[in-house]
Amino acid sequence: MSLQIPCRLCGLRPVEEFSYGEIPQVPREVTDPNEVSLIRGFFPHNTEGVQSEAWFHLYGCRRWTYLTRDTVSDQVVQEDSS
Repeated sequence: MSLQIPCRLCGLRPVEEFSYGEIPQVPREVTDPNEVSLIRGFFPHNTEGVQSEAWFHLYGCRRWTYLTRDTVSDQVVQEDSS
């Protein structure tokens, strides 16, 4: 089963209907220059754990949805009311 994004207007929808938008965050300091790998090179903010995310419902109501998601388990931890 693929990731389901909760949309406050359309309900629970498949991730394929959305476009990911980034919530600006203060970048963490990299102390080891060898830490930047090929994987992190393409997705510099794709860290494991709980992340705040913004998703644009491109193939639906065309509104932004904000949520907190655990990127390891793909579980939505909290829907933000913004």
